[in-house]
Amino acid sequence: MRTPTSIMTRLMLLGAALVFGLSAVAASAQAQELRDQYHQAPRDTVSQEVYDGWKQFNLNCARCHGEDVQGTTIAPHLILSLKPEGPVSTKELFVQIVCSGRPDKGMPSWCALGMELPTITKIYAYVKGRSEAKLSPGRPALKPGA
Repeated sequence: MRTPTSIMTRLMLLGAALVFGLSAVAASAQAQELRDQYHQAPRDTVSQEVYDGWKQFNLNCARCHGEDVQGTTIAPHLILSLKPEGPVSTKELFVQIVCSGRPDKGMPSWCALGMELPTITKIYAYVKGRSEAKLSPGRPALKPGA
């Protein structure tokens, strides 16, 4: 037989568990909301070439040309530069500039620093995708099976 004390104890434990559970759900929702504000899920799924280009751009180019290819006070906005009417309107010109650099403007010769043509081609694929608005800002996702 249950006594009023044991029923009351069980109700209090149940209430405490419910409050604790709701608190955990609320805290989890807040943490998810905060995390997403700064770490958005990828919006684009790309080939291995473009994904590698994104990685190489961030490793070698972003410190001057800006995150997401948007330029800085140090180096130009490549989204505009690679447009058909821009100063770097062809792949060949892009490769030539990256390989030989622009020493007068502070850009190093990446080929002299050991960057190889396949890497420059991957960077071009990523930057051109951003220039043509085919890629959103942020980290892309790698296409499954790529």
